[in-house]
Amino acid sequence: MSTEINNGSHAGNENNGNHTMGIQQPIPSGFGAHTTAEEVMRGHNLSGKIAIVTGGYSGLGLETTRVLAAAGATVVVSVRTPEKARLTLAGIPGVELAALDLLDPASIDAFAQRFLDSGRALHILIHSAGIMASPLSRDSRGYEMQFATNHLGHFQLAARLWPALVKAEGARVVSVSSRGHRIAGVDFADVNFEKRPYDKWKAYGQSKTANVLFALELDKRGQEHGVRAFSLHPGSILTDLARHLSGDELRGMGALDEEGNRIPAERTNHMKTVQQGAATSVWCAVSPQLEGRGGVYCEDADIAPVAASEDSHQPGVQAWAIDPGSALRLWELSEAMTGVNFPL
Repeated sequence: MSTEINNGSHAGNENNGNHTMGIQQPIPSGFGAHTTAEEVMRGHNLSGKIAIVTGGYSGLGLETTRVLAAAGATVVVSVRTPEKARLTLAGIPGVELAALDLLDPASIDAFAQRFLDSGRALHILIHSAGIMASPLSRDSRGYEMQFATNHLGHFQLAARLWPALVKAEGARVVSVSSRGHRIAGVDFADVNFEKRPYDKWKAYGQSKTANVLFALELDKRGQEHGVRAFSLHPGSILTDLARHLSGDELRGMGALDEEGNRIPAERTNHMKTVQQGAATSVWCAVSPQLEGRGGVYCEDADIAPVAASEDSHQPGVQAWAIDPGSALRLWELSEAMTGVNFPL
């Protein structure tokens, strides 16, 4: 994995930046890298709460859906492949399926409008769907696929669902990022790789930095409306997200042995199980330890520190991903690229 950094422009106010770094401190929560989503949820009753989980029928999203539903929440799962979703979600009570393609603006609007027409409040919105290190591809607008899927689609979805989030009078938006954000910042001069050579890891890192910056700016704008936002690194987990990676890349990440066999997470020092990987999403969605907090990046079911180095394998959040100036700049760029404004 490349670790070359392209962190774009940082025009944030120095005092605001210092404040952001000041709140980016572990609590500590009492949880850790081996905590499971079920352990985080223990003692919580979500009866009467409504959650939406994008990509909630596979990988980490599926475990997140299962744990939220088991605690009593009604979980609306966005789906691109209904047949697969029905199979994986069979037997989980309180789950609703709704069609959504994050690369199709009309599909996003239709999904959101159906939810708004139901008249329900939205208490938890988890942006879990995503793609990683895919070959160069563009959506119908010409936008680079990873940025469009991982960031722009979720930006538009949250904007369209905004009235339901406000209606909850205490909603949380959870943006599943990655430690991969430390590969690259947002290149505001060439976000779609029209001028620079395409690098699948830089594109992934850019999209994951965007997830963190989005949560930072959304929390700033949303807190007076009772909406708080969080971003997170779930951990290194081998799921379908890695479908574009070669065997050599997976071996380099410590996920496969020399014979090409998958190494169980329990036998590694750095991989997590799906149950452990979903813990931080669930913690951000429900933990009372985060009351009155927001805009923070989390790891291992706790607020993460600011990274001490640029090594993408080390814990913490890079300073460029919590820069208020970059967060505002990304917000304005996202509005321009999608043609969608939050009704704030």
